[in-house]
Amino acid sequence: MHMLHLLRHAKSSWRDDVEDHERQLNRRGREAAQLIGRRLPDIGRIDLVLCSSAVRTRETLELILARTMPPPPCLIEDDLYLADWDRLIERLARLDEDILSVLLVGHNPGLHQLAVALAEPHSPMFTRLANKFPTLARASFDIGTRWSEIGGCRHRLVDYATPASLSGDAS
Repeated sequence: MHMLHLLRHAKSSWRDDVEDHERQLNRRGREAAQLIGRRLPDIGRIDLVLCSSAVRTRETLELILARTMPPPPCLIEDDLYLADWDRLIERLARLDEDILSVLLVGHNPGLHQLAVALAEPHSPMFTRLANKFPTLARASFDIGTRWSEIGGCRHRLVDYATPASLSGDAS
């Protein structure tokens, strides 16, 4: 059985003089990423991290892995920057079968669309996931197929967490 964790980057700044790819995290985003990092061990072992090349995703990754020793192998990939869900599925389908658990750090709307496309709709968490995928949202799936077949069916959504839900502020 494979595990897939989809994580949206932390909140970033919106300065007009910075290109989108180069936007950094704002203070609130850095603080929230540190909170998520403290809870990262809760999801278990991660064999590989795939991360968009955008500054905000790389900063998010650095902060959430700060306490993880040793950190898992990480691939920073330009093709994941603002990727739509089809491109994300194509990338996941190329994973080696020996990789059991993957964390994918990326962007909306593609990441949210991918999460909704993968999730079994009868999951108790599906409605929350379908309605919103805010910054630092994480959706975790049991993938019951080979990576190469990931897009061919729905998968069990085993967890959906946001900074608000982890801090007890979610409804």
